[in-house]
Amino acid sequence: MTEIAVNANRSERPGVAARRFGWASSPAVMLPGALLLLLASSALTLSYLTHSLRANKVVAVPLFAAAAALGLVVLRRQPRNAVGWVWISVVLVAIFDSTAQEYAVLRYRDHYRGLPFGPAAVFVCDTFWALLFLLFPLIILLFPDGRLPARGWRWALWAYLGLWTVVMVGQFAGAAGGVIGRRIHVDASGQNINSWNSASIGTRLANVGIDLAPLIGLLMLSFVAAQVVAWRRASGERRQQLKWLMTGSAVSVAGLGVTFASAQTTAIPHAVVAVLGIGALALPVSIAVGILKYRLYEIDRLISRTISYALLTGLLAGVFIGLVLLTTHVLPFSSPVGVAASTLAVATLFNPLRRRLQLLVDHHFNRARYDAETVIAAFGDRLRGAVDLESVQVGLLAAVSQAIAPAHASIWLSTTTGASPDRQQRQ
Repeated sequence: MTEIAVNANRSERPGVAARRFGWASSPAVMLPGALLLLLASSALTLSYLTHSLRANKVVAVPLFAAAAALGLVVLRRQPRNAVGWVWISVVLVAIFDSTAQEYAVLRYRDHYRGLPFGPAAVFVCDTFWALLFLLFPLIILLFPDGRLPARGWRWALWAYLGLWTVVMVGQFAGAAGGVIGRRIHVDASGQNINSWNSASIGTRLANVGIDLAPLIGLLMLSFVAAQVVAWRRASGERRQQLKWLMTGSAVSVAGLGVTFASAQTTAIPHAVVAVLGIGALALPVSIAVGILKYRLYEIDRLISRTISYALLTGLLAGVFIGLVLLTTHVLPFSSPVGVAASTLAVATLFNPLRRRLQLLVDHHFNRARYDAETVIAAFGDRLRGAVDLESVQVGLLAAVSQAIAPAHASIWLSTTTGASPDRQQRQ
């Protein structure tokens, strides 16, 4: 009996795999990690005391934990990458703002008068939300290595930070004017509901910040456009990194849109709406994969599978609804019989339709896999009529080289009968 084995391994430097998951006690990870854990514990405790620990916050806990963990991994692996520091800052600001909200509600709505720093908590609630809008676009601009897309973007970055400085000064001045020397009343989110003096300097500065919002929005869109242009010009590994970023952004925006739309109706339970928000985690996951280059080239497969199953779901849902309407309103069938027949038809169509859609989507969005499967299928057709072992070896090596492009491919022929020695052929 003859055994054929193909060796297509790529060598890896010694110690790389051992260091990949090794966590040293680095201050770059320990200090932000401890601070995140302290703030998260405080937020959960305060939520319990204010009786606001509902489904949406319960689901938000693992989301924040996952985002924080991914950010710490990036920070641990690439401590000089500015994206990791901005990412951790976003998570810290979000958790600190949530903690301040619960603290302000406990102090002013639940009347725990003995709690100190009440005005400071209200000040944080009124201002720190703006820091999230300031920091998050910087992740998009600096992805994946913490550097600007080009030297000319330095002026855009400075303009962006300068405009946000004006906005933040206005927010700080307005929030300070609302808590200093005034009786504080907060809403359910901990924000101050006292009306500011429209003639105060803080209010005028805040209005200036509002006027600058369109210009800041244009700069944010330019950051996205910069990455799109970089993707069109990039190739190889860098192109895959940017593809991860854009895919994660699209999934997160879609998930947040569905979550927001679902929250507007009372027919959907709050727990379901909260679970739908898990789609927002796609962006931090994609950023982490893009930076760490972990399974980087799986993005084409993910995109093709997502598109194909979305199309399949839509087509099958349309077929099911159409058949139900046809059998119950046009043909003389009862409703249970019509639903059962429609379900059977959809189940019959599932696999053939899935294969055809997957082939069509792979042809456009996962061309490497499509070409590899085409090469393997062609080799299988030739193999059926092949009788010469030498031609099979040559065809197999050629198919492997075209399908997966290994750094090295070899064939070992092991003969279990006869006295001839093992033969080895490499290419």
